[in-house]
Amino acid sequence: MRLQSLETFIVANPPPSYGGRYFIFIKLTTDDGITGVGEAYTATVSPEVVVQMLEDTFERYFQDQAIAIESLWRRVYSSGFSQRPDLSMGGIISALEMACWDILGKAANMPVYQMLGGQVHERLRSYTYLYPSADDTEERVYSDPDLAAERALHYVEQGFTAVKFDPAGMYTAFDPHEPSLSDLERSEQFAAKVREAIGTRADILFGTHGQFTPSGALRMARRLEAYDPLWFEEPVPPDMPEQMAKVAQGTCIPIATGERLTSKYEFARVLAHGAASIMQMNLGRVGGLLEAKKIAGMAEAHHATIAPHLYCGPIVGAANIQLATCSPNLLIIEGIEQWGGIYADLLQKPIQWQDGYVIPPQAPGLGVELNEGKCRALRWTGKELHLQMAPEPHSVSPQRDVAKG
Repeated sequence: MRLQSLETFIVANPPPSYGGRYFIFIKLTTDDGITGVGEAYTATVSPEVVVQMLEDTFERYFQDQAIAIESLWRRVYSSGFSQRPDLSMGGIISALEMACWDILGKAANMPVYQMLGGQVHERLRSYTYLYPSADDTEERVYSDPDLAAERALHYVEQGFTAVKFDPAGMYTAFDPHEPSLSDLERSEQFAAKVREAIGTRADILFGTHGQFTPSGALRMARRLEAYDPLWFEEPVPPDMPEQMAKVAQGTCIPIATGERLTSKYEFARVLAHGAASIMQMNLGRVGGLLEAKKIAGMAEAHHATIAPHLYCGPIVGAANIQLATCSPNLLIIEGIEQWGGIYADLLQKPIQWQDGYVIPPQAPGLGVELNEGKCRALRWTGKELHLQMAPEPHSVSPQRDVAKG
């Protein structure tokens, strides 16, 4: 069984575009006709360039080759004499690697999680962001603590045992910055109102996007501690875990991080410095399933947990589910509400969600198949990137992007 061909799909995510403006899917086919799907979470260049990178990497390292995950991974990781974490190449190898696992699972007639150690969890605790209701056309849920509390209760009544929100203000290309007094006050009000609304029925997850200095993050943490968040997400930028460790040591709130990291090497630094105790690897960026399983194992050895991150499409979501199912130190996984809407439309059979939990699939491979007709019908034609930070410093930039994950 050798890899024969690659097909790519750049799929537009119609408004409100939760999960990003577009998704990048691939389909690999072997010489005996088995297909596997993958997804690249590469947001730094246009999706057309990502497709060119996928095609080039496939032709160089995968085409006409037998599937040998470790060997293929090392060759791509070392491509062009790099041999260091590379965020864009991390997305490329992630998509190709997860498609290979999908093929291997189908060939063996078993889910990928059985091939990575076997099923540990019969159901997977999931959380969602607080998204606007249909009548909240101005998206006031992101600025109004009372409305956020109403939405939090709405999700808890659906069965969710954790909800996430990020009221801390703008994140920009010029971060980190110190939070303003209004940022601090608004954030505390959100935490207080949401906690009052849901009580102890669910955890609250406080998100930021690496926007604060360590001292600013500690000021924010002190405002939040009374409301007992399950985590404080990415309080400082991801490039210096030594600085994040200062925040971790200065607050009782667990620190979560990892959506902007790739490879075991970057996560090893986080764990070695004690910078976070919750690893949020994204399977479309981190280097694929086996790399994520290695990171989960390192985290387990450090008494840390994993919470796979999702702010892209349903194929990464499916890969996250495979990893979560076979990982003893799973805390929770991210979803976009109940995995409905576009996340169901792009699959032939939707991901199963019941009362706040994802039910792992029994089907072989990743357990999902693309609805290729829908993918082709939603072809992306825009010019924006998947996500973009505000281009001006916090003090002058009112822009808020679509990132909600």
